[in-house]
Amino acid sequence: MFKKILNLNIEDMSTAQILVSGYFVIIITGTMLLMLPSATTQAGGMSFLNALFTSTSATCVTGLIVVNTASAFTVFGQLVIMILIQIGGLGIMTMSTLVAFIIGKKITLKERLIIQEDLNQFKISGLVRLIRYVIGFTLIFEGIGALIMFFRLLVDYEPMRALYLAVFHAVSAFNNAGFDLFGNSLESFTGDIAINFVVMSLIIIGGIGFGVITEIFNLKKFKHISLQTKIVFLISGFLIVFGMIVIFGFEFTNPETMGNLKFGDKMLSSLFLSVTPRTAGFNTVPTGSLRNSTLFFIIILMFIGASPGSTGGGIKTTTFGVMILTLWNLMIGKKDIEIFNRQLEKDIIFKAIAITMISAGLVVFVTIILTITEQATFLDILFETVSAFGTVGLSTGVTPNLSEIGRTLIIFTMFAGRVGPLTFAVAFAEKERKGIYHYPTEDVMVG
Repeated sequence: MFKKILNLNIEDMSTAQILVSGYFVIIITGTMLLMLPSATTQAGGMSFLNALFTSTSATCVTGLIVVNTASAFTVFGQLVIMILIQIGGLGIMTMSTLVAFIIGKKITLKERLIIQEDLNQFKISGLVRLIRYVIGFTLIFEGIGALIMFFRLLVDYEPMRALYLAVFHAVSAFNNAGFDLFGNSLESFTGDIAINFVVMSLIIIGGIGFGVITEIFNLKKFKHISLQTKIVFLISGFLIVFGMIVIFGFEFTNPETMGNLKFGDKMLSSLFLSVTPRTAGFNTVPTGSLRNSTLFFIIILMFIGASPGSTGGGIKTTTFGVMILTLWNLMIGKKDIEIFNRQLEKDIIFKAIAITMISAGLVVFVTIILTITEQATFLDILFETVSAFGTVGLSTGVTPNLSEIGRTLIIFTMFAGRVGPLTFAVAFAEKERKGIYHYPTEDVMVG
Protein backbone atom coordinates (compact mmCIF):
# COMPACT_ATOMS: atom_id res chain seq x y z
CA MET A 1 0.00 0.00 0.00
CA PHE A 2 2.83 2.38 0.78
CA LYS A 3 4.58 1.58 -2.53
CA LYS A 4 2.81 4.42 -4.32
CA ILE A 5 3.92 6.96 -1.74
CA LEU A 6 7.47 5.63 -1.51
CA ASN A 7 7.88 5.97 -5.29
CA LEU A 8 7.08 9.70 -5.19
CA ASN A 9 9.47 12.60 -4.71
CA ILE A 10 8.70 14.88 -1.79
CA GLU A 11 7.90 17.71 -4.21
CA ASP A 12 5.30 15.57 -6.00
CA MET A 13 3.60 14.37 -2.83
CA SER A 14 0.35 15.83 -1.56
CA THR A 15 0.07 17.08 2.02
CA ALA A 16 -1.90 13.95 2.92
CA GLN A 17 0.81 11.69 1.48
CA ILE A 18 3.55 13.56 3.35
CA LEU A 19 1.63 13.23 6.63
CA VAL A 20 1.04 9.51 6.15
CA SER A 21 4.71 9.00 5.26
CA GLY A 22 5.84 11.08 8.24
CA TYR A 23 3.86 9.07 10.77
CA PHE A 24 5.02 5.87 9.08
CA VAL A 25 8.69 6.90 9.49
CA ILE A 26 8.17 7.80 13.17
CA ILE A 27 6.50 4.45 13.82
CA ILE A 28 9.28 2.46 12.16
CA THR A 29 11.93 4.45 14.06
CA GLY A 30 10.12 3.74 17.32
CA THR A 31 9.88 0.07 16.39
CA MET A 32 13.63 -0.19 15.90
CA LEU A 33 14.30 1.49 19.25
CA LEU A 34 11.85 -0.75 21.11
CA MET A 35 13.48 -3.84 19.60
CA LEU A 36 16.80 -2.97 21.26
CA PRO A 37 17.68 -5.31 24.14
CA SER A 38 18.12 -2.26 26.39
CA ALA A 39 14.48 -1.27 25.81
CA THR A 40 12.85 -4.38 27.24
CA THR A 41 13.19 -6.77 30.14
CA GLN A 42 12.89 -9.73 27.77
CA ALA A 43 16.06 -11.64 26.95
CA GLY A 44 17.14 -10.86 23.40
CA GLY A 45 14.72 -7.97 22.96
CA MET A 46 11.17 -7.75 21.68
CA SER A 47 9.87 -9.29 18.45
CA PHE A 48 9.34 -7.02 15.46
CA LEU A 49 5.54 -7.39 15.42
CA ASN A 50 5.13 -6.64 19.14
CA ALA A 51 7.51 -3.67 18.88
CA LEU A 52 5.66 -2.41 15.80
CA PHE A 53 2.32 -2.77 17.61
CA THR A 54 3.60 -0.84 20.65
CA SER A 55 5.24 1.86 18.55
CA THR A 56 2.09 2.31 16.48
CA SER A 57 -0.09 2.39 19.59
CA ALA A 58 2.15 5.05 21.17
CA THR A 59 2.57 7.21 18.06
CA CYS A 60 -1.14 6.97 17.30
CA VAL A 61 -1.83 7.78 20.99
CA THR A 62 -4.02 4.70 21.32
CA GLY A 63 -2.86 2.79 24.39
CA LEU A 64 -3.66 -0.76 23.29
CA ILE A 65 -0.89 -3.05 24.50
CA VAL A 66 0.21 -6.60 23.74
CA VAL A 67 2.60 -6.62 26.73
CA ASN A 68 2.42 -4.87 30.08
CA THR A 69 4.19 -1.52 29.72
CA ALA A 70 5.24 -1.43 33.37
CA SER A 71 6.89 -4.85 33.43
CA ALA A 72 7.93 -5.51 29.82
CA PHE A 73 9.91 -2.30 29.23
CA THR A 74 12.92 -0.80 30.93
CA VAL A 75 13.08 2.90 31.80
CA PHE A 76 14.68 3.50 28.39
CA GLY A 77 11.84 1.68 26.63
CA GLN A 78 9.24 3.58 28.64
CA LEU A 79 10.90 6.89 27.77
CA VAL A 80 10.83 5.94 24.07
CA ILE A 81 7.10 5.25 24.41
CA MET A 82 6.54 8.59 26.19
CA ILE A 83 8.39 10.48 23.43
CA LEU A 84 6.38 8.67 20.75
CA ILE A 85 3.19 9.62 22.61
CA GLN A 86 4.24 13.27 22.69
CA ILE A 87 5.15 13.31 19.00
CA GLY A 88 1.98 11.49 18.01
CA GLY A 89 -0.28 13.60 20.22
CA LEU A 90 0.99 16.97 19.08
CA GLY A 91 1.52 15.87 15.49
CA ILE A 92 4.72 15.38 13.54
CA MET A 93 4.51 18.86 12.02
CA THR A 94 4.26 20.51 15.43
CA MET A 95 7.42 18.71 16.54
CA SER A 96 9.15 19.48 13.22
CA THR A 97 8.25 23.15 13.57
CA LEU A 98 9.62 23.14 17.13
CA VAL A 99 12.96 21.91 15.77
CA ALA A 100 12.80 24.62 13.09
CA PHE A 101 12.26 27.24 15.78
CA ILE A 102 15.28 26.00 17.70
CA ILE A 103 17.66 26.03 14.72
CA GLY A 104 16.19 29.23 13.27
CA LYS A 105 14.86 27.66 10.05
CA LYS A 106 12.15 29.50 8.10
CA ILE A 107 8.81 27.69 7.68
CA THR A 108 8.06 27.33 3.95
CA LEU A 109 4.65 27.49 2.27
CA LYS A 110 4.70 23.73 1.64
CA GLU A 111 5.38 23.11 5.32
CA ARG A 112 2.57 25.47 6.31
CA LEU A 113 0.16 23.49 4.14
CA ILE A 114 1.23 20.27 5.86
CA ILE A 115 0.79 21.90 9.28
CA GLN A 116 -2.70 22.98 8.21
CA GLU A 117 -3.57 19.39 7.30
CA ASP A 118 -1.96 17.92 10.43
CA LEU A 119 -3.72 20.31 12.83
CA ASN A 120 -6.97 20.27 10.83
CA GLN A 121 -7.19 24.06 10.52
CA PHE A 122 -9.33 26.19 8.18
CA LYS A 123 -6.75 28.80 7.14
CA ILE A 124 -3.05 28.82 6.42
CA SER A 125 -2.58 32.20 8.09
CA GLY A 126 -1.53 32.21 11.74
CA LEU A 127 -0.35 28.58 11.75
CA VAL A 128 3.14 29.32 13.06
CA ARG A 129 1.63 31.37 15.89
CA LEU A 130 -0.76 28.49 16.59
CA ILE A 131 2.20 26.10 16.83
CA ARG A 132 3.75 28.34 19.49
CA TYR A 133 0.49 28.24 21.42
CA VAL A 134 0.28 24.46 21.05
CA ILE A 135 3.77 23.92 22.45
CA GLY A 136 3.27 26.45 25.23
CA PHE A 137 -0.14 25.12 26.32
CA THR A 138 1.15 21.54 26.22
CA LEU A 139 4.06 22.32 28.54
CA ILE A 140 1.83 24.29 30.90
CA PHE A 141 -1.01 21.77 31.18
CA GLU A 142 1.27 18.72 31.35
CA GLY A 143 3.43 20.51 33.91
CA ILE A 144 0.49 21.44 36.15
CA GLY A 145 -0.96 17.93 35.88
CA ALA A 146 2.38 16.31 36.65
CA LEU A 147 2.94 18.59 39.65
CA ILE A 148 -0.44 17.77 41.24
CA MET A 149 0.00 14.04 40.62
CA PHE A 150 3.55 14.22 41.99
CA PHE A 151 2.36 15.47 45.38
CA ARG A 152 -0.39 12.85 45.44
CA LEU A 153 1.95 10.00 44.49
CA LEU A 154 4.50 11.05 47.14
CA VAL A 155 2.19 9.33 49.60
CA ASP A 156 2.90 5.93 48.02
CA TYR A 157 6.27 6.27 46.25
CA GLU A 158 9.78 7.61 46.70
CA PRO A 159 10.23 11.19 45.36
CA MET A 160 12.07 10.28 42.12
CA ARG A 161 9.69 7.43 41.36
CA ALA A 162 6.69 9.65 42.11
CA LEU A 163 8.06 12.36 39.78
CA TYR A 164 8.70 9.87 36.99
CA LEU A 165 5.21 8.37 37.27
CA ALA A 166 3.61 11.82 37.44
CA VAL A 167 5.35 13.09 34.29
CA PHE A 168 4.68 9.91 32.30
CA HIS A 169 0.98 9.82 33.15
CA ALA A 170 0.53 13.57 32.61
CA VAL A 171 1.96 13.20 29.09
CA SER A 172 -0.12 10.08 28.47
CA ALA A 173 -3.34 11.72 29.73
CA PHE A 174 -2.97 15.06 27.93
CA ASN A 175 -2.19 13.29 24.66
CA ASN A 176 -5.16 10.95 25.20
CA ALA A 177 -2.85 7.93 24.97
CA GLY A 178 -3.86 5.72 27.90
CA PHE A 179 -0.46 4.10 28.51
CA ASP A 180 0.20 3.50 32.20
CA LEU A 181 3.03 2.29 34.44
CA PHE A 182 0.87 0.96 37.27
CA GLY A 183 0.17 -2.32 35.51
CA ASN A 184 -3.63 -2.11 35.82
CA SER A 185 -4.31 1.35 34.36
CA LEU A 186 -5.89 3.43 37.17
CA GLU A 187 -7.88 0.67 38.86
CA SER A 188 -5.89 1.27 42.05
CA PHE A 189 -7.23 4.85 42.14
CA THR A 190 -10.95 4.19 41.61
CA GLY A 191 -12.09 6.57 44.35
CA ASP A 192 -9.07 8.87 44.34
CA ILE A 193 -10.44 12.36 43.65
CA ALA A 194 -7.04 13.96 42.93
CA ILE A 195 -5.85 11.40 40.37
CA ASN A 196 -9.27 11.08 38.74
CA PHE A 197 -9.87 14.80 38.27
CA VAL A 198 -6.33 15.57 37.11
CA VAL A 199 -6.43 12.80 34.50
CA MET A 200 -9.97 13.72 33.38
CA SER A 201 -9.03 17.40 33.11
CA LEU A 202 -5.97 16.60 30.99
CA ILE A 203 -8.02 14.28 28.77
CA ILE A 204 -10.72 16.90 28.19
CA ILE A 205 -8.29 19.77 27.58
CA GLY A 206 -6.17 17.68 25.21
CA GLY A 207 -9.29 16.47 23.41
CA ILE A 208 -11.12 19.75 22.68
CA GLY A 209 -8.55 20.88 20.12
CA PHE A 210 -5.67 23.34 20.16
CA GLY A 211 -7.56 25.80 17.98
CA VAL A 212 -10.36 25.94 20.55
CA ILE A 213 -7.92 26.35 23.45
CA THR A 214 -6.15 29.18 21.63
CA GLU A 215 -9.43 30.93 20.83
CA ILE A 216 -10.63 30.76 24.43
CA PHE A 217 -7.26 32.05 25.66
CA ASN A 218 -7.44 35.07 23.32
CA LEU A 219 -11.19 35.63 23.67
CA LYS A 220 -12.20 39.13 24.76
CA LYS A 221 -15.98 38.90 24.41
CA PHE A 222 -18.07 35.73 24.64
CA LYS A 223 -20.31 36.84 21.77
CA HIS A 224 -17.32 36.67 19.42
CA ILE A 225 -16.80 32.95 20.00
CA SER A 226 -16.66 30.96 16.75
CA LEU A 227 -19.23 28.41 15.59
CA GLN A 228 -16.51 25.74 15.69
CA THR A 229 -15.87 26.33 19.40
CA LYS A 230 -19.59 26.49 20.23
CA ILE A 231 -20.24 23.11 18.58
CA VAL A 232 -17.18 21.53 20.24
CA PHE A 233 -18.31 22.62 23.71
CA LEU A 234 -21.95 21.75 23.07
CA ILE A 235 -21.30 18.23 21.79
CA SER A 236 -18.44 17.47 24.21
CA GLY A 237 -20.41 18.65 27.24
CA PHE A 238 -23.51 16.75 26.20
CA LEU A 239 -21.62 13.50 25.58
CA ILE A 240 -19.80 13.68 28.92
CA VAL A 241 -22.92 14.41 31.00
CA PHE A 242 -25.22 12.07 29.07
CA GLY A 243 -22.54 9.37 29.07
CA MET A 244 -22.10 9.60 32.83
CA ILE A 245 -25.86 9.24 33.41
CA VAL A 246 -26.19 6.25 31.08
CA ILE A 247 -23.11 4.43 32.45
CA PHE A 248 -24.21 5.12 36.04
CA GLY A 249 -27.58 3.55 35.30
CA PHE A 250 -26.11 0.53 33.51
CA GLU A 251 -23.38 -0.26 36.05
CA PHE A 252 -25.01 0.86 39.32
CA THR A 253 -25.74 -2.70 40.49
CA ASN A 254 -22.92 -4.54 38.69
CA PRO A 255 -20.92 -6.23 41.50
CA GLU A 256 -17.87 -6.69 39.23
CA THR A 257 -17.50 -2.96 38.53
CA MET A 258 -19.39 -0.37 40.62
CA GLY A 259 -21.92 -2.41 42.55
CA ASN A 260 -19.87 -2.52 45.76
CA LEU A 261 -18.61 1.08 45.61
CA LYS A 262 -19.90 3.98 47.69
CA PHE A 263 -22.41 6.26 45.98
CA GLY A 264 -19.83 9.03 45.52
CA ASP A 265 -17.30 6.61 44.05
CA LYS A 266 -19.98 5.28 41.68
CA MET A 267 -20.60 8.82 40.43
CA LEU A 268 -16.86 9.46 40.06
CA SER A 269 -16.30 6.16 38.24
CA SER A 270 -19.25 6.83 35.92
CA LEU A 271 -17.92 10.31 35.09
CA PHE A 272 -14.42 8.94 34.46
CA LEU A 273 -15.79 6.16 32.27
CA SER A 274 -17.74 8.75 30.28
CA VAL A 275 -14.64 10.90 29.74
CA THR A 276 -12.07 8.22 28.92
CA PRO A 277 -13.76 6.78 25.78
CA ARG A 278 -13.16 10.21 24.22
CA THR A 279 -9.93 8.50 23.03
CA ALA A 280 -8.02 8.43 26.35
CA GLY A 281 -8.00 4.73 27.25
CA PHE A 282 -7.50 4.86 31.02
CA ASN A 283 -9.90 2.89 33.21
CA THR A 284 -10.67 2.86 36.93
CA VAL A 285 -12.95 -0.20 36.79
CA PRO A 286 -12.28 -3.46 34.88
CA THR A 287 -13.36 -2.89 31.27
CA GLY A 288 -13.83 -6.60 30.64
CA SER A 289 -16.36 -6.81 33.49
CA LEU A 290 -18.68 -4.11 32.14
CA ARG A 291 -22.13 -5.19 31.03
CA ASN A 292 -22.76 -5.67 27.32
CA SER A 293 -25.09 -2.67 27.25
CA THR A 294 -22.32 -0.48 28.70
CA LEU A 295 -19.72 -1.83 26.29
CA PHE A 296 -21.93 -1.10 23.30
CA PHE A 297 -22.65 2.42 24.56
CA ILE A 298 -18.91 3.03 25.03
CA ILE A 299 -18.34 1.82 21.46
CA ILE A 300 -20.55 4.70 20.28
CA LEU A 301 -18.59 7.20 22.40
CA MET A 302 -15.27 5.85 21.11
CA PHE A 303 -16.42 6.07 17.49
CA ILE A 304 -17.33 9.75 17.94
CA GLY A 305 -14.06 10.49 19.74
CA ALA A 306 -12.51 13.87 20.49
CA SER A 307 -12.56 17.20 18.60
CA PRO A 308 -10.66 18.30 15.46
CA GLY A 309 -7.10 19.52 15.86
CA SER A 310 -6.73 17.73 19.20
CA THR A 311 -4.65 14.86 20.54
CA GLY A 312 -7.61 12.47 20.15
CA GLY A 313 -9.12 10.38 17.38
CA GLY A 314 -12.54 9.18 16.22
CA ILE A 315 -14.75 10.82 13.60
CA LYS A 316 -14.68 13.92 15.88
CA THR A 317 -17.39 15.73 17.83
CA THR A 318 -17.97 18.31 15.10
CA THR A 319 -18.51 15.59 12.48
CA PHE A 320 -21.07 13.96 14.75
CA GLY A 321 -22.66 17.35 15.39
CA VAL A 322 -22.94 18.15 11.67
CA MET A 323 -24.53 14.75 11.02
CA ILE A 324 -27.10 15.27 13.79
CA LEU A 325 -27.84 18.83 12.60
CA THR A 326 -28.31 17.62 9.03
CA LEU A 327 -30.72 14.91 10.17
CA TRP A 328 -32.68 17.32 12.38
CA ASN A 329 -32.99 20.03 9.72
CA LEU A 330 -34.16 17.50 7.14
CA MET A 331 -36.74 16.14 9.59
CA ILE A 332 -38.25 19.58 10.16
CA GLY A 333 -38.22 20.37 6.45
CA LYS A 334 -35.35 22.87 6.25
CA LYS A 335 -33.13 22.81 3.18
CA ASP A 336 -30.40 24.86 4.85
CA ILE A 337 -28.45 23.37 7.76
CA GLU A 338 -28.56 26.03 10.47
CA ILE A 339 -27.27 26.39 14.04
CA PHE A 340 -26.57 29.39 16.30
CA ASN A 341 -27.88 31.75 13.58
CA ARG A 342 -25.33 30.41 11.12
CA GLN A 343 -25.63 28.24 8.00
CA LEU A 344 -23.25 25.39 7.22
CA GLU A 345 -21.66 25.04 3.79
CA LYS A 346 -22.69 22.01 1.75
CA ASP A 347 -19.01 20.98 1.43
CA ILE A 348 -18.78 20.58 5.22
CA ILE A 349 -21.85 18.32 5.21
CA PHE A 350 -20.44 16.20 2.37
CA LYS A 351 -17.11 15.92 4.21
CA ALA A 352 -18.84 14.85 7.44
CA ILE A 353 -20.79 12.17 5.56
CA ALA A 354 -17.61 10.97 3.80
CA ILE A 355 -15.65 10.75 7.08
CA THR A 356 -18.46 8.85 8.80
CA MET A 357 -18.95 6.40 5.94
CA ILE A 358 -15.24 5.72 5.45
CA SER A 359 -14.79 5.24 9.20
CA ALA A 360 -17.79 2.93 9.49
CA GLY A 361 -16.60 0.97 6.46
CA LEU A 362 -13.14 0.52 7.96
CA VAL A 363 -14.58 -0.65 11.30
CA VAL A 364 -16.95 -3.09 9.60
CA PHE A 365 -14.21 -4.50 7.35
CA VAL A 366 -11.70 -5.05 10.16
CA THR A 367 -14.36 -6.46 12.49
CA ILE A 368 -15.48 -9.02 9.92
CA ILE A 369 -11.92 -10.22 9.33
CA LEU A 370 -11.19 -10.40 13.08
CA THR A 371 -14.29 -12.54 13.67
CA ILE A 372 -12.66 -15.07 11.35
CA THR A 373 -9.11 -14.92 12.71
CA GLU A 374 -9.71 -14.42 16.44
CA GLN A 375 -11.24 -16.52 19.21
CA ALA A 376 -13.38 -13.89 20.93
CA THR A 377 -17.00 -12.78 21.08
CA PHE A 378 -18.34 -10.44 18.43
CA LEU A 379 -18.89 -7.61 20.92
CA ASP A 380 -15.32 -7.88 22.24
CA ILE A 381 -13.93 -7.80 18.70
CA LEU A 382 -16.09 -4.82 17.71
CA PHE A 383 -15.04 -3.05 20.92
CA GLU A 384 -11.36 -3.70 20.16
CA THR A 385 -11.68 -2.48 16.56
CA VAL A 386 -13.48 0.75 17.43
CA SER A 387 -11.02 1.34 20.27
CA ALA A 388 -8.16 1.05 17.76
CA PHE A 389 -9.86 3.27 15.17
CA GLY A 390 -10.75 5.93 17.75
CA THR A 391 -7.19 5.70 19.17
CA VAL A 392 -8.79 5.05 22.56
CA GLY A 393 -6.94 2.10 24.05
CA LEU A 394 -9.72 0.56 26.13
CA SER A 395 -9.84 -3.22 25.82
CA THR A 396 -11.85 -6.08 27.25
CA GLY A 397 -8.66 -8.18 27.33
CA VAL A 398 -8.54 -9.23 23.69
CA THR A 399 -5.32 -7.42 22.69
CA PRO A 400 -2.62 -9.70 24.21
CA ASN A 401 -4.30 -12.77 22.67
CA LEU A 402 -4.57 -11.44 19.11
CA SER A 403 -3.09 -13.56 16.33
CA GLU A 404 -0.42 -12.11 14.04
CA ILE A 405 -3.10 -11.29 11.48
CA GLY A 406 -5.21 -9.70 14.20
CA ARG A 407 -2.34 -7.57 15.47
CA THR A 408 -1.51 -6.46 11.94
CA LEU A 409 -5.12 -5.41 11.32
CA ILE A 410 -5.28 -3.49 14.60
CA ILE A 411 -1.98 -1.76 13.71
CA PHE A 412 -3.48 -0.72 10.38
CA THR A 413 -6.66 0.50 12.09
CA MET A 414 -4.76 2.55 14.69
CA PHE A 415 -2.67 4.16 11.96
CA ALA A 416 -5.70 5.04 9.83
CA GLY A 417 -7.51 6.39 12.88
CA ARG A 418 -4.61 8.67 13.87
CA VAL A 419 -3.92 10.28 10.50
CA GLY A 420 -7.65 10.58 9.89
CA PRO A 421 -9.82 8.33 7.71
CA LEU A 422 -10.32 10.96 5.00
CA THR A 423 -6.65 12.00 4.97
CA PHE A 424 -5.65 8.33 4.83
CA ALA A 425 -8.00 7.68 1.90
CA VAL A 426 -6.90 10.81 0.02
CA ALA A 427 -3.23 9.86 0.44
CA PHE A 428 -3.74 6.78 -1.72
CA ALA A 429 -6.17 8.29 -4.21
CA GLU A 430 -5.35 9.77 -7.57
CA LYS A 431 -5.11 13.54 -7.81
CA GLU A 432 -8.43 15.31 -8.24
CA ARG A 433 -9.47 15.64 -11.84
CA LYS A 434 -11.56 18.70 -12.54
CA GLY A 435 -13.78 18.27 -15.54
CA ILE A 436 -14.59 21.06 -17.99
CA TYR A 437 -18.17 19.88 -18.42
CA HIS A 438 -21.12 18.73 -16.29
CA TYR A 439 -23.56 15.89 -16.94
CA PRO A 440 -27.31 16.56 -16.85
CA THR A 441 -29.05 15.94 -13.50
CA GLU A 442 -31.61 13.21 -12.88
CA ASP A 443 -33.54 12.20 -9.77
CA VAL A 444 -33.09 8.91 -7.92
CA MET A 445 -35.56 7.61 -5.34
CA VAL A 446 -34.00 7.02 -1.91
CA GLY A 447 -35.40 5.92 1.44
